[in-house]
Amino acid sequence: MLILGLGNPGREYDGTRHNVGFAVVEELARRHGIILDRLRHRARFGKGRAAARSVILACPLTFMNRSGEAAKPLLAYHGYGPSDLVVIHDEADLLPGVVKIKVGGGIAGHKGLSSIASQLGTRDFLRVRVGIGRPAGGGADMARYVLSRPLPGETVLLRESIDTAANAVESLLADGVEGAMRRFHGNEMA
Repeated sequence: MLILGLGNPGREYDGTRHNVGFAVVEELARRHGIILDRLRHRARFGKGRAAARSVILACPLTFMNRSGEAAKPLLAYHGYGPSDLVVIHDEADLLPGVVKIKVGGGIAGHKGLSSIASQLGTRDFLRVRVGIGRPAGGGADMARYVLSRPLPGETVLLRESIDTAANAVESLLADGVEGAMRRFHGNEMA
């Protein structure tokens, strides 16, 4: 499977809410001894095994809004299709600390997901949604919010979310979609 974490390249984006997908891929790489040292197909990636499965862990080198330009050639080069793709991304419609697994469906205005769906011609791929919430009071600029670093009180919660999302990916690999969904959000299949 191709496990694709979404984010923006560059040190100025490290640790921002928008880059939780990158952080989850890096956590999976750390856990499974996979080195993300290959630079091809507009992505940084590495190959290895996780939960007894062969995986490719990747972070696009495009900006978030052009993530599909990395996803499509990575899938094609490795002989994978959309059903072999797990996308890990930030989700403003979920509270910080909440992680959900989703199969296909809408994109809720997420430009990274939109780019991938457009490039692949389908929305039918797995997603691991990592909650980042919305700005307090609802009046702040959403772009500024997602590109900012969490407040001190949110940092621990976001770190826990990254660990939980990595656990969710491992469960997807080991237990399949239904098993992972049961484990991470009971009978609710969203």
